[in-house]
Amino acid sequence: MMATDYNEGLEELESEELDLESTPATYEVITYPADFTLEGLVSKYRKGSMTVPGFQRNYVWNIKQASRLIESFLLGLPVPAIFLFTDEVNNEQLVIDGQQRLMSVVYFFDGYFGEADKGGRKKVFRLTGLNENSPYHNKTYAELEDSNQAAFNKLNDSVLRAFVVKQITPNGNTSVYHIFERLNTGGTQLVGQEIRNCVYHGEFNDLLCDLNKYENWRRIFGNSYPHKRQKDVELILRFFAFYENGDNYERPIKDFMSNFMRENQHMDIEKQERFKLLFKSTCDQVVALLGEKPFHIWSGLNVAVFDSTLTALAKNGFPDDLKARFDKLKKDDAFVKGVRGATADESIVELRMSLARQYLIR
Repeated sequence: MMATDYNEGLEELESEELDLESTPATYEVITYPADFTLEGLVSKYRKGSMTVPGFQRNYVWNIKQASRLIESFLLGLPVPAIFLFTDEVNNEQLVIDGQQRLMSVVYFFDGYFGEADKGGRKKVFRLTGLNENSPYHNKTYAELEDSNQAAFNKLNDSVLRAFVVKQITPNGNTSVYHIFERLNTGGTQLVGQEIRNCVYHGEFNDLLCDLNKYENWRRIFGNSYPHKRQKDVELILRFFAFYENGDNYERPIKDFMSNFMRENQHMDIEKQERFKLLFKSTCDQVVALLGEKPFHIWSGLNVAVFDSTLTALAKNGFPDDLKARFDKLKKDDAFVKGVRGATADESIVELRMSLARQYLIR
């Protein structure tokens, strides 16, 4: 089972956890080494051809850790490689492992450590925590150039090895989710929607995060605060995926959602507005007719009751006697099996979706 904070507020279903840990499809990928100078890496990052996917925990090093990395380059010590994924659709390379190392180098070359604070102030990046007798102690990048040209040139020309990954088959970039899932090894490993937030960043991801704040959605989810592991955002994605593409569902469900997010990563304004209106109006009707936390039936929000009920209602409308119909649905033995058993199996998904339509449609 996953850590309890991942399932906080949700009913823990063994089938959902097994799906999350399922083996991915077979991929053909090529991986080859590439040696970049630090100066070259920083240039690629500044031009936008190398991207660190957006996520709030991307950069967690303190200035001493970053300084020691820079010192390692200056001393000629080996530094672990980074991993890059070639995204040919967006013509960029995604950093899927090595964010801390890359951003430490970028920050030092830029002269400031980390992002600006709320007041717009930036912290000057001086090499901190080194031996006081070190010729690099307390130096900035600019001061290093002025005081020690040889060391400055050595740093610029230092090499950071990268392993570049490119997916050959199947077409697309679906393997990046699984590669990221296996490579990220920080203090708390990223899971589910946290990974998608990193590797499928774009207009659709922004929309999901924005809709997650909607007041009536928070009433349905049962907590006014965002879920710490983004399970609430994942449920919104799950709804859209089944609403738009449920007839083509294939397990595992995590790949079904990832593929849908990838296909809609860069969503046009018209579709964003359609999705926004659909989700908000559906939430409004659910709260008005079923009340708050309607899918918390046994021990937290049941994701299978949620996806089947919300999809059926969003596609077919809301009868005036919805509450009575929903109460009958929840008592159906076959439906209970479909939302508490093997919830990711194709046959079970089809069963619960069919029963939801049968009971809830006018």
